[in-house]
Amino acid sequence: MKTSSFYPFIYICLLCLCFSNCRKDEDNGIPIIAVDIYIYTSDPAFINLNAVGGWVYINGGARGILVYRKSTSEFMAYDRNCTYRSNNVCATVFVDASNIIAEDTCCNSKFSMVDGSVIQTPATFPLKSYSTTFDGSALHIYN
Repeated sequence: MKTSSFYPFIYICLLCLCFSNCRKDEDNGIPIIAVDIYIYTSDPAFINLNAVGGWVYINGGARGILVYRKSTSEFMAYDRNCTYRSNNVCATVFVDASNIIAEDTCCNSKFSMVDGSVIQTPATFPLKSYSTTFDGSALHIYN
């Protein structure tokens, strides 16, 4: 092998190695916990979910799950674990008085309940979301 063709080969290998280690942190420090929950909107415990814009807290995920009704047929489900310093004891989001913003009162990060995006730092990652399907009466929340 010629020396002149050896250096580009080494350069390409190093470049591939660098890019393979530069991946986005998928879980943002939030533990990956299996979620497979069914809730029924006819259950009195979930009456708030009968109206668009309604929300409830349920058990599951890392610190609980926030379920938000986005439209008549679409629900959003987010882990309540704040994505900023997620292993801090108080890194839990609560719905504020506006009923459309989830806030971590420990770090003051705020998130949109419509899509989980950050609307006030220091958090830079959106809330961890779970998949949902709704058949008209049963809401399935899963990952």
